[in-house]
Amino acid sequence: MQINAQIATYNLKRPFTISRGSRTLAEVIQVTIEKDGKKGTGECSPTGRYGESFESVLAQIDSVRGKAFDRTQLKALLPAGAARNALDCALWDLESDNFPDGFSLPEFIQTAMTVSIASPQEMGEEAKRYVEQGATLIKVKLNGDDVFERLSAVRAAAPDTTLIVDANEAWGDLDIEATIQQIAPLNIAMVEQPLPAAEDEALRHVSSPIPLCADESCHTADDVDSLIGKYQMVNIKLDKTGGLTAAFELEQAARAKGMQVMVGCMLGSSVAMRAALPVAATAVLVDLDGAFLISDDVQGGLNYQNGNIIL
Repeated sequence: MQINAQIATYNLKRPFTISRGSRTLAEVIQVTIEKDGKKGTGECSPTGRYGESFESVLAQIDSVRGKAFDRTQLKALLPAGAARNALDCALWDLESDNFPDGFSLPEFIQTAMTVSIASPQEMGEEAKRYVEQGATLIKVKLNGDDVFERLSAVRAAAPDTTLIVDANEAWGDLDIEATIQQIAPLNIAMVEQPLPAAEDEALRHVSSPIPLCADESCHTADDVDSLIGKYQMVNIKLDKTGGLTAAFELEQAARAKGMQVMVGCMLGSSVAMRAALPVAATAVLVDLDGAFLISDDVQGGLNYQNGNIIL
């Protein structure tokens, strides 16, 4: 088994801003595994929020070179995170005929289009562009400032779309219940990770007419029990679970507890978005527009049309 890893950089079509900062580039690590004349490719996005750097992730990948392993054995070699994700997805790509009998993807999957943080006017204009391109599901990134004003601008520009909100842990200084009650008339379908993961115990005492989704608070199936009573949905991202193998486990664990499933992504190419499609196929919400947001996707990348991934 031969493992190769390299850093790839993609230009974003426009700056992407969330509560933790702004980016104009998407930097990822792409991994190829060659075995028995076949090649599989995976991609990951090291995330500083989870204590990862490009150096640390490359070192983890390097630590398994020269070892023979399958996806089950890989889980014992590396912790959940970006390095294991890239390797696990490369193995799935290498062994794509190992999907369960009867598994198939639909003809298309609706994906959210992301409006990043800017002035209310700019956010409304970005939402309008998505609507003109056929989008029916829009994800709105927010911090703790001007929440109602920004959402109102997006709703005015996209009156008939489904809106979901991602606070990226930024509402810790707000009155959460009052904020949710204020935005509820805007017909918001879901609010993602309003409080920092270390502080989300407070959500047990919040009466919310809008479903709450765990992102930073949920990495693997082991986290599900702690989410009950705080969230109604989990956002599955392969970079958090450590690959598609563990993503399937998280999906099953969440559904067993009566929680809904969303599938999300980091910024990256179609290599990363395509790897998540098997879980996205049955998710209630999908946010896999990462490759749509870059201007120089990989050859043979996914086909985005009218707010859908055409398969």
